[in-house]
Amino acid sequence: MAKPPIQFDATATGPLTGIRVLDMSRLVAGNMLTLQLGDFGADVIKIEPPEGDPLRDWKDDGKSLHWKTYCRNKRSIVLNLRNEAAKDALKKLAASADVLIENYRPGTLEEMALGPDVLHRVNPDLIIVRVSGFGQTGPYAPHPGFGTLVEAMSGFASRTGFPDREPVLPPLALADMMAGLYGAFATVTALRAREQGITKGQVIDLSLLESVFSVLGPEAGIYAVTGKVKERSGSASNTSSPRNVYRCSDGQYIAVSASIQAMAKRLFGVIGKPEMIEDPRFRSNTDRVKNRTLVDSEVGAWFAAKTREQALRIMREASVTVGPVYSIADAVKDEHFRERGIIVDVEDRELGALPMHNILPRLSATPGVWQRPAPDLGEHTDALLKEAGFSADEIARLRKDGAVA
Repeated sequence: MAKPPIQFDATATGPLTGIRVLDMSRLVAGNMLTLQLGDFGADVIKIEPPEGDPLRDWKDDGKSLHWKTYCRNKRSIVLNLRNEAAKDALKKLAASADVLIENYRPGTLEEMALGPDVLHRVNPDLIIVRVSGFGQTGPYAPHPGFGTLVEAMSGFASRTGFPDREPVLPPLALADMMAGLYGAFATVTALRAREQGITKGQVIDLSLLESVFSVLGPEAGIYAVTGKVKERSGSASNTSSPRNVYRCSDGQYIAVSASIQAMAKRLFGVIGKPEMIEDPRFRSNTDRVKNRTLVDSEVGAWFAAKTREQALRIMREASVTVGPVYSIADAVKDEHFRERGIIVDVEDRELGALPMHNILPRLSATPGVWQRPAPDLGEHTDALLKEAGFSADEIARLRKDGAVA
């Protein structure tokens, strides 16, 4: 029986309850960052321009599903920051906030007279996270920096795809999501430093370029030591073997990672080639990487003669590390995804219920909370201004002057 959708509870509390976050960012990186904080109870306030965060316009079948997913557990206020009264309202909100997130092009906040120096005069304890493509300093700092650019410039795309074809960019906002995760960790670290009295507020310089570059791991060191640039290898690896995606007789695919010696030996036994582990060409991981085309030929031939389900059953019975290559249609039907609650149905005002990823990570004593659905544009403007000390007349005047909506 299907479980009823998760219901939001605005009174629910989490380990970050009491932390107030002003999110001036747009699109994915900042929203990914504040999603992590909001999911654990922080009061995340989306400060949106009159036209709204452009993430709202990323639609599928006319529905803002990116917005609904990334902006759960947040509130929305509309401030027209071209208006001086709106800037004053922002400062008043900042005076009682713990964190402020922005992703304008470096220097823009200063041009608006809202730079860290100004904000820290208002609130010395404020933690300001500045998200940008290339960082706040350096020759590229002034350049617009969408994730696509840094996925290319970081070296990531040059490692993705097949050697005889063009580099492949990730089909989703990978750099933004990685930066968001780094940013959430940095924010909690800064909050802890402030709590310990090590510092008051501070500025976190978070670049998408550095976030995605970090996943290349030791490759800079490898290049320095060997003088070699690792080439694209498709789904194979130039670090370990056997490791690839193999096509089965029914046209489905299975991923294999038998990169430790014991697992490679086990795999060769299952495919009926136990002697391979003694063959000088395949005896060690280094040997197998040098001859990975031959390895893949032998392993691939075995999979090609089996359906995906047959191959999975045989390999899993032998405890070989394999897994099916799923589409999202496969994942949402998988019993493990459902039983673990990896995907959950959440109440939605427009759709009734909407599946989305669960709150991560899973904490046994202080789990995340489902406080509120993604807000309508400006849904909480009046309430937030009232919380900041504005009277009803003052709010009406701000709205009449076009400062808020």
